[in-house]
Amino acid sequence: MTDHCGMLQFSRLDKPDKNSGYTLDDNARALMVASLNDLPDEEVINYARFLYQAQQADGSWSNYYSHQVYSSRFDSEDSIGRAVLACAIGLDSESALVQDLCLQMLMNHAAKSLHFSSPRAIAYALTGLCKIKSHGKNNWQNMIIERLGNNLLAFYDTWHGPDWYWFENYLTYCNGILPQAMLAAYNYNGNKKALKVGRETLDFLCSILFRRGYLNIIGNQGWYQRGGTIPWFDQQPVDAASAICALHEGYLAIGSREYSEMALQGYLWYLGKNINTLSLYDPLTGGCFDALTPEGVNRNQGAEAVLSLLLTEYTISNMLQIKAEHTS
Repeated sequence: MTDHCGMLQFSRLDKPDKNSGYTLDDNARALMVASLNDLPDEEVINYARFLYQAQQADGSWSNYYSHQVYSSRFDSEDSIGRAVLACAIGLDSESALVQDLCLQMLMNHAAKSLHFSSPRAIAYALTGLCKIKSHGKNNWQNMIIERLGNNLLAFYDTWHGPDWYWFENYLTYCNGILPQAMLAAYNYNGNKKALKVGRETLDFLCSILFRRGYLNIIGNQGWYQRGGTIPWFDQQPVDAASAICALHEGYLAIGSREYSEMALQGYLWYLGKNINTLSLYDPLTGGCFDALTPEGVNRNQGAEAVLSLLLTEYTISNMLQIKAEHTS
Protein backbone atom coordinates (compact mmCIF):
# COMPACT_ATOMS: atom_id res chain seq x y z
CA MET A 1 0.00 0.00 0.00
CA THR A 2 3.03 2.29 0.29
CA ASP A 3 4.93 4.01 -2.50
CA HIS A 4 7.35 6.94 -2.63
CA CYS A 5 4.62 9.43 -1.62
CA GLY A 6 3.25 7.57 1.37
CA MET A 7 0.48 5.11 2.10
CA LEU A 8 -2.42 4.91 -0.32
CA GLN A 9 -5.93 5.24 1.06
CA PHE A 10 -7.94 2.37 -0.48
CA SER A 11 -7.58 -0.96 -2.18
CA ARG A 12 -9.78 -2.94 -4.50
CA LEU A 13 -9.80 -6.33 -2.83
CA ASP A 14 -6.06 -6.80 -2.11
CA LYS A 15 -4.78 -4.52 -4.90
CA PRO A 16 -3.82 -0.96 -3.96
CA ASP A 17 -6.03 1.63 -5.68
CA LYS A 18 -3.57 4.20 -7.00
CA ASN A 19 -6.42 6.59 -7.84
CA SER A 20 -7.67 6.74 -4.25
CA GLY A 21 -5.01 9.21 -3.14
CA TYR A 22 -3.35 9.64 0.23
CA THR A 23 -4.65 11.04 3.51
CA LEU A 24 -3.11 12.63 6.56
CA ASP A 25 -5.20 10.19 8.62
CA ASP A 26 -3.73 7.05 7.09
CA ASN A 27 -0.16 8.28 6.97
CA ALA A 28 -0.43 9.37 10.60
CA ARG A 29 -1.54 5.85 11.51
CA ALA A 30 1.30 4.46 9.38
CA LEU A 31 3.82 6.68 11.16
CA MET A 32 2.56 5.41 14.52
CA VAL A 33 2.77 1.75 13.51
CA ALA A 34 6.18 2.15 11.86
CA SER A 35 7.61 4.06 14.84
CA LEU A 36 6.23 1.71 17.48
CA ASN A 37 7.51 -1.35 15.65
CA ASP A 38 10.95 0.16 14.89
CA LEU A 39 10.62 -0.42 11.14
CA PRO A 40 13.57 0.57 8.92
CA ASP A 41 14.33 4.29 8.88
CA GLU A 42 13.36 4.79 5.24
CA GLU A 43 9.82 3.56 5.91
CA VAL A 44 9.31 5.74 8.98
CA ILE A 45 10.82 8.74 7.16
CA ASN A 46 8.43 8.22 4.24
CA TYR A 47 5.35 8.64 6.45
CA ALA A 48 6.83 11.49 8.49
CA ARG A 49 7.75 13.33 5.31
CA PHE A 50 4.20 12.95 3.97
CA LEU A 51 2.82 14.58 7.13
CA TYR A 52 5.44 17.32 6.94
CA GLN A 53 4.68 18.11 3.29
CA ALA A 54 0.92 18.13 3.95
CA GLN A 55 1.41 21.34 5.96
CA GLN A 56 0.27 24.33 3.94
CA ALA A 57 1.65 27.85 3.77
CA ASP A 58 -1.43 29.26 5.52
CA GLY A 59 -0.74 27.10 8.59
CA SER A 60 -3.38 24.47 7.82
CA TRP A 61 -2.77 20.73 7.56
CA SER A 62 -4.34 19.11 4.49
CA ASN A 63 -5.94 15.71 4.90
CA TYR A 64 -6.07 14.65 1.24
CA TYR A 65 -3.51 14.47 -1.56
CA SER A 66 -4.16 13.15 -5.05
CA HIS A 67 -2.63 13.70 -8.48
CA GLN A 68 -0.04 16.09 -6.99
CA VAL A 69 -2.70 18.38 -5.50
CA TYR A 70 -3.61 18.92 -1.85
CA SER A 71 -7.32 19.39 -1.18
CA SER A 72 -9.06 20.95 1.82
CA ARG A 73 -12.33 19.18 0.97
CA PHE A 74 -11.73 16.38 3.48
CA ASP A 75 -9.94 18.38 6.18
CA SER A 76 -11.11 17.78 9.75
CA GLU A 77 -10.03 18.52 13.29
CA ASP A 78 -9.97 14.78 13.96
CA SER A 79 -7.35 14.17 11.24
CA ILE A 80 -5.16 16.94 12.68
CA GLY A 81 -5.54 15.57 16.21
CA ARG A 82 -4.51 12.14 14.98
CA ALA A 83 -1.49 13.66 13.23
CA VAL A 84 -0.46 15.36 16.49
CA LEU A 85 -0.67 11.95 18.20
CA ALA A 86 1.46 10.39 15.45
CA CYS A 87 4.11 13.13 15.73
CA ALA A 88 4.31 12.64 19.48
CA ILE A 89 4.94 8.94 19.00
CA GLY A 90 7.38 9.68 16.17
CA LEU A 91 9.58 11.59 18.63
CA ASP A 92 10.73 8.19 19.90
CA SER A 93 11.77 7.01 16.45
CA GLU A 94 15.34 5.82 16.11
CA SER A 95 15.69 8.13 13.10
CA ALA A 96 17.04 11.59 13.96
CA LEU A 97 15.36 13.00 10.84
CA VAL A 98 11.96 11.66 11.91
CA GLN A 99 12.46 13.08 15.40
CA ASP A 100 13.30 16.48 13.91
CA LEU A 101 10.32 16.50 11.51
CA CYS A 102 7.93 15.42 14.25
CA LEU A 103 9.20 18.03 16.69
CA GLN A 104 8.80 20.78 14.08
CA MET A 105 5.24 19.65 13.33
CA LEU A 106 4.36 19.55 17.02
CA MET A 107 5.69 23.07 17.45
CA ASN A 108 3.53 24.17 14.52
CA HIS A 109 0.29 22.44 15.52
CA ALA A 110 0.12 21.33 19.16
CA ALA A 111 -1.09 24.69 20.50
CA LYS A 112 -3.74 24.89 17.75
CA SER A 113 -5.44 21.91 19.38
CA LEU A 114 -6.58 24.28 22.13
CA HIS A 115 -9.12 25.63 19.63
CA PHE A 116 -10.58 22.24 18.67
CA SER A 117 -14.32 21.81 19.09
CA SER A 118 -14.37 18.07 18.31
CA PRO A 119 -14.04 15.85 21.41
CA ARG A 120 -12.15 13.21 19.44
CA ALA A 121 -9.71 15.72 18.02
CA ILE A 122 -9.06 16.98 21.56
CA ALA A 123 -8.62 13.40 22.76
CA TYR A 124 -6.12 12.47 20.01
CA ALA A 125 -3.99 15.52 20.72
CA LEU A 126 -4.20 15.05 24.48
CA THR A 127 -3.22 11.38 24.25
CA GLY A 128 -0.28 12.24 22.03
CA LEU A 129 1.09 14.98 24.26
CA CYS A 130 0.84 12.65 27.26
CA LYS A 131 2.98 10.10 25.41
CA ILE A 132 5.97 12.37 24.87
CA LYS A 133 8.84 10.87 26.84
CA SER A 134 12.15 11.44 25.13
CA HIS A 135 12.09 15.25 25.40
CA GLY A 136 10.88 15.37 29.00
CA LYS A 137 8.03 17.32 30.53
CA ASN A 138 8.09 21.05 29.91
CA ASN A 139 5.90 24.07 30.53
CA TRP A 140 4.24 24.32 27.11
CA GLN A 141 3.44 20.61 27.12
CA ASN A 142 2.01 20.71 30.65
CA MET A 143 -0.10 23.77 29.88
CA ILE A 144 -1.66 22.29 26.76
CA ILE A 145 -2.29 18.95 28.48
CA GLU A 146 -4.05 20.65 31.38
CA ARG A 147 -6.27 22.76 29.13
CA LEU A 148 -7.12 19.93 26.74
CA GLY A 149 -7.96 17.72 29.71
CA ASN A 150 -10.25 20.38 31.13
CA ASN A 151 -11.92 20.82 27.73
CA LEU A 152 -12.66 17.11 27.49
CA LEU A 153 -13.88 16.99 31.09
CA ALA A 154 -16.25 19.86 30.26
CA PHE A 155 -17.85 17.72 27.55
CA TYR A 156 -18.36 14.96 30.08
CA ASP A 157 -19.83 17.30 32.68
CA THR A 158 -22.27 18.62 30.07
CA TRP A 159 -23.58 15.34 28.68
CA HIS A 160 -23.26 12.54 31.22
CA GLY A 161 -26.15 11.53 33.42
CA PRO A 162 -27.83 8.50 35.00
CA ASP A 163 -27.09 5.43 32.84
CA TRP A 164 -25.18 7.58 30.31
CA TYR A 165 -21.52 8.05 31.22
CA TRP A 166 -20.25 9.68 28.08
CA PHE A 167 -18.91 12.88 26.49
CA GLU A 168 -21.67 13.32 23.90
CA ASN A 169 -25.28 12.35 23.31
CA TYR A 170 -24.20 9.59 20.94
CA LEU A 171 -21.45 7.08 20.26
CA THR A 172 -19.99 7.01 16.77
CA TYR A 173 -16.55 5.94 15.51
CA CYS A 174 -13.26 5.45 17.40
CA ASN A 175 -15.07 5.87 20.71
CA GLY A 176 -12.17 4.41 22.68
CA ILE A 177 -9.94 7.45 22.16
CA LEU A 178 -12.11 9.49 24.55
CA PRO A 179 -11.61 7.40 27.71
CA GLN A 180 -8.07 6.63 26.55
CA ALA A 181 -7.24 10.33 26.62
CA MET A 182 -8.54 10.69 30.19
CA LEU A 183 -6.55 7.68 31.34
CA ALA A 184 -3.44 8.89 29.48
CA ALA A 185 -3.74 12.22 31.31
CA TYR A 186 -3.87 10.36 34.62
CA ASN A 187 -0.87 8.23 33.63
CA TYR A 188 0.99 11.45 32.76
CA ASN A 189 0.22 13.72 35.72
CA GLY A 190 -1.86 11.75 38.23
CA ASN A 191 -5.06 13.78 37.67
CA LYS A 192 -7.59 11.93 39.85
CA LYS A 193 -10.65 13.40 38.14
CA ALA A 194 -9.28 12.27 34.79
CA LEU A 195 -8.86 8.77 36.24
CA LYS A 196 -12.44 8.76 37.58
CA VAL A 197 -13.94 9.90 34.28
CA GLY A 198 -11.65 7.63 32.29
CA ARG A 199 -12.78 4.58 34.25
CA GLU A 200 -16.46 5.54 34.19
CA THR A 201 -16.50 6.11 30.45
CA LEU A 202 -14.38 3.08 29.60
CA ASP A 203 -16.60 0.85 31.73
CA PHE A 204 -19.69 2.36 30.10
CA LEU A 205 -18.25 1.83 26.62
CA CYS A 206 -17.27 -1.77 27.40
CA SER A 207 -20.74 -2.52 28.80
CA ILE A 208 -22.02 -1.71 25.31
CA LEU A 209 -19.28 -3.22 23.17
CA PHE A 210 -18.97 -6.51 25.10
CA ARG A 211 -22.66 -6.93 25.92
CA ARG A 212 -22.75 -10.34 24.18
CA GLY A 213 -19.56 -11.59 25.75
CA TYR A 214 -17.39 -10.70 22.78
CA LEU A 215 -16.52 -7.45 21.01
CA ASN A 216 -19.55 -6.21 19.10
CA ILE A 217 -18.76 -2.83 17.59
CA ILE A 218 -21.36 -0.09 17.11
CA GLY A 219 -22.36 -0.13 13.46
CA ASN A 220 -21.84 2.91 11.27
CA GLN A 221 -25.37 2.71 9.81
CA GLY A 222 -26.77 5.38 12.12
CA TRP A 223 -24.41 4.94 15.08
CA TYR A 224 -25.84 4.83 18.62
CA GLN A 225 -27.96 7.81 19.60
CA ARG A 226 -28.81 8.25 23.27
CA GLY A 227 -32.12 6.51 23.90
CA GLY A 228 -32.00 4.78 20.52
CA THR A 229 -31.06 1.31 19.30
CA ILE A 230 -27.56 0.10 18.52
CA PRO A 231 -27.01 -0.75 14.82
CA TRP A 232 -25.15 -3.98 14.13
CA PHE A 233 -23.39 -3.01 10.88
CA ASP A 234 -21.02 -2.06 9.39
CA GLN A 235 -18.39 -2.89 11.99
CA GLN A 236 -14.97 -1.47 11.15
CA PRO A 237 -11.48 -2.52 12.29
CA VAL A 238 -10.51 1.01 13.29
CA ASP A 239 -13.17 0.90 16.02
CA ALA A 240 -11.85 -2.40 17.36
CA ALA A 241 -8.34 -0.95 17.58
CA SER A 242 -9.67 2.14 19.36
CA ALA A 243 -11.37 0.05 22.05
CA ILE A 244 -8.30 -2.15 22.53
CA CYS A 245 -5.97 0.84 22.88
CA ALA A 246 -8.30 2.32 25.50
CA LEU A 247 -8.33 -0.95 27.45
CA HIS A 248 -4.53 -1.06 27.30
CA GLU A 249 -4.36 2.49 28.67
CA GLY A 250 -6.76 1.45 31.43
CA TYR A 251 -4.54 -1.51 32.23
CA LEU A 252 -1.53 0.82 32.47
CA ALA A 253 -3.49 3.09 34.81
CA ILE A 254 -4.88 0.56 37.31
CA GLY A 255 -3.53 -2.87 36.35
CA SER A 256 -7.04 -4.28 35.93
CA ARG A 257 -7.06 -7.93 34.87
CA GLU A 258 -10.56 -7.37 33.48
CA TYR A 259 -9.26 -4.71 31.09
CA SER A 260 -6.45 -6.93 29.85
CA GLU A 261 -8.84 -9.83 29.28
CA MET A 262 -11.27 -7.64 27.35
CA ALA A 263 -8.40 -6.33 25.23
CA LEU A 264 -7.49 -9.90 24.31
CA GLN A 265 -11.16 -10.62 23.52
CA GLY A 266 -11.11 -7.53 21.31
CA TYR A 267 -8.13 -8.84 19.38
CA LEU A 268 -10.04 -12.05 18.67
CA TRP A 269 -12.67 -9.93 16.89
CA TYR A 270 -10.25 -9.75 13.96
CA LEU A 271 -9.84 -13.53 13.94
CA GLY A 272 -13.52 -14.51 13.88
CA LYS A 273 -14.88 -14.06 17.39
CA ASN A 274 -17.45 -11.54 16.17
CA ILE A 275 -21.09 -11.25 15.20
CA ASN A 276 -20.51 -12.95 11.81
CA THR A 277 -18.00 -15.53 13.11
CA LEU A 278 -15.76 -14.55 10.18
CA SER A 279 -12.07 -13.66 10.25
CA LEU A 280 -11.07 -10.25 8.93
CA TYR A 281 -7.42 -11.28 8.70
CA ASP A 282 -6.24 -12.39 5.27
CA PRO A 283 -3.37 -14.87 5.77
CA LEU A 284 -2.45 -14.69 2.08
CA THR A 285 -1.61 -10.98 2.17
CA GLY A 286 -1.21 -10.27 5.88
CA GLY A 287 -3.92 -7.66 5.36
CA CYS A 288 -7.26 -6.97 7.00
CA PHE A 289 -10.69 -6.75 5.40
CA ASP A 290 -12.41 -3.38 5.62
CA ALA A 291 -15.54 -4.27 7.61
CA LEU A 292 -18.08 -6.76 8.83
CA THR A 293 -21.29 -6.26 6.83
CA PRO A 294 -24.78 -7.80 6.90
CA GLU A 295 -23.64 -10.04 4.04
CA GLY A 296 -20.34 -11.11 5.62
CA VAL A 297 -17.17 -9.06 5.08
CA ASN A 298 -16.14 -6.19 2.85
CA ARG A 299 -13.18 -7.86 1.18
CA ASN A 300 -11.31 -4.68 0.29
CA GLN A 301 -8.13 -4.19 2.33
CA GLY A 302 -7.64 -0.46 2.72
CA ALA A 303 -4.99 1.37 4.73
CA GLU A 304 -7.23 2.11 7.72
CA ALA A 305 -8.12 -1.56 8.23
CA VAL A 306 -4.60 -2.92 7.74
CA LEU A 307 -3.05 -0.34 10.05
CA SER A 308 -5.72 -0.91 12.69
CA LEU A 309 -4.83 -4.59 12.82
CA LEU A 310 -1.12 -3.83 13.02
CA LEU A 311 -1.68 -1.29 15.80
CA THR A 312 -3.80 -3.84 17.68
CA GLU A 313 -1.11 -6.52 17.36
CA TYR A 314 1.51 -4.12 18.73
CA THR A 315 -0.76 -3.06 21.60
CA ILE A 316 -1.57 -6.64 22.63
CA SER A 317 2.10 -7.64 22.41
CA ASN A 318 3.08 -4.67 24.59
CA MET A 319 0.38 -5.45 27.14
CA LEU A 320 1.42 -9.10 27.39
CA GLN A 321 5.04 -8.06 27.86
CA ILE A 322 4.07 -5.73 30.70
CA LYS A 323 1.96 -8.47 32.33
CA ALA A 324 4.87 -10.89 32.10
CA GLU A 325 7.22 -8.39 33.72
CA HIS A 326 4.77 -7.83 36.58
CA THR A 327 4.42 -11.55 37.29
CA SER A 328 8.11 -12.47 36.98
